[in-house]
Amino acid sequence: MLWVAKLGLDKEKVMTTFQSRFGREEWLKPYTDFTLKELAQAGTKHIAILSPAFSADCLETLEELEEENREYFIDAGGQRYDYIPALNDRDDHIEAFYDILKPHI
Repeated sequence: MLWVAKLGLDKEKVMTTFQSRFGREEWLKPYTDFTLKELAQAGTKHIAILSPAFSADCLETLEELEEENREYFIDAGGQRYDYIPALNDRDDHIEAFYDILKPHI
């Protein structure tokens, strides 16, 4: 995770989890919702979360990461949950996508 090094974060305090599950089949682990509950129950009081895989937050991301998972963490004993919006969530970024795609649609 190059962004962890670039930001000078302690790699021992950064983890990757997987937010969405689809269908009845086993999915990529660890699951974000379960992890947040476990961390809060183990005494973690403050967490910051982001989804660097997306260039802009979709409604599913906002619903799951910003709302549902906040509730899981707080209900399990956490006190502060900070959701960090998509890293490229800017008008000029979205306009660049539009400019690239418009001739092809």
